[in-house]
Amino acid sequence: MRFSENFLMAFRNLKSNKIRSLLTMLGIIIGVGAVIVMMALGEGSKKKITDSITAMGSNLLMVSPGRGSRRGGSFGGGQEFDNKILKVIQNSSPYIEAIAPQAQSTKTVQYGGNSLDTNVIGCTVNYPAIRNYKIARGRFFSRHEEESKKRVAVIGSYVAEELFEGSDPLNTEIKIGKVRLKVIGVLAEKGQGGFGNNDDLILVPLTMAQRRIFGSNRLNMVSVKIKSEKEIDLAYEQLYTALLEKFKNKEDKFSLRNQAEILSTVEETSQTFTLLLVGIAAVSLVVGGIGIMNIMLVSVTERIREIGIRKAIGAQKEEILLLFLIEAVLLSLTGGVIGVLAGCAVAQILARLGWSIVITFKPVLLSFAFSIAIGLFFGVFPAYKAAGMDPVEALRYE
Repeated sequence: MRFSENFLMAFRNLKSNKIRSLLTMLGIIIGVGAVIVMMALGEGSKKKITDSITAMGSNLLMVSPGRGSRRGGSFGGGQEFDNKILKVIQNSSPYIEAIAPQAQSTKTVQYGGNSLDTNVIGCTVNYPAIRNYKIARGRFFSRHEEESKKRVAVIGSYVAEELFEGSDPLNTEIKIGKVRLKVIGVLAEKGQGGFGNNDDLILVPLTMAQRRIFGSNRLNMVSVKIKSEKEIDLAYEQLYTALLEKFKNKEDKFSLRNQAEILSTVEETSQTFTLLLVGIAAVSLVVGGIGIMNIMLVSVTERIREIGIRKAIGAQKEEILLLFLIEAVLLSLTGGVIGVLAGCAVAQILARLGWSIVITFKPVLLSFAFSIAIGLFFGVFPAYKAAGMDPVEALRYE
């Protein structure tokens, strides 16, 4: 009964000072809301990048020229592969299912009066299967078209939208430099990825691209599909050994990356960034807690005579302590509830504006629990101050 009475009394005290209570809760509201929004943004970004990498396949190894290391490195670096590297890769491991070499560069593509700078990729016929691309309209080029260096192209959905502005791109001609290409297919939309827009590209036969567009047999990357995810580590070691032998133990001549490894790195980086943002947002909670302590100290000062009267008629020290603790927790708890609702509302607005947002139960629960802990922590000192007052001195207070 004492707890319920103290709770009702604390509620009435806060209700009688609505504006002051709301201003006191403002720090908690902003802090809790900011934590939820930051974590939703962090989880959304992580999911977006993870989905993008997973869409390319988790059983892929990526071989690229340039400076690298045994466990990864940056793609590129000024070096180049030629077609001779393909035989080395193919024969390096029995666990390799297929390889997809590619030569790529940013080129200006034209159609009518429109032009667009996009990523032109010369690839083989098995590229869509290895990199998980689907055809939305038309078809992909055949092996015969690849071997005979046909001037055909399959364009990404972004290129189709930007270059053709709603008109049907199939069977039209686009121009890359002096080379005219017939559009025979449009890829299904993949969306933004961790390394750029997956739909901002044009796929053309590798042999034709090397001869007519790029003017050399260079390769930027070779995607290697492993038969099973269980065999990817062993295939990695075998391929690494073969490449090391090929380049006479010079690790800076190539880079070998594992998709699963890239995914793990992205997740760790995203988690660190999210924690940093949450740490910054949590400062608002601490500031809000300090605000609660200040207001509770003011409240204690205003109610000294009331405390004296309560003690004079038999109120115990623990009851006074509980009363002021309940008030502090009630302030932070109410601020936490409003903050959760505000944070979820802002996150939904950002999602409607096109941001990648993922709201999970964990940050909501943590924010809510932290707001209660803030109220308890910063409410203890004012409560002890009130509970420790001498009743005689309190009654004489003017």
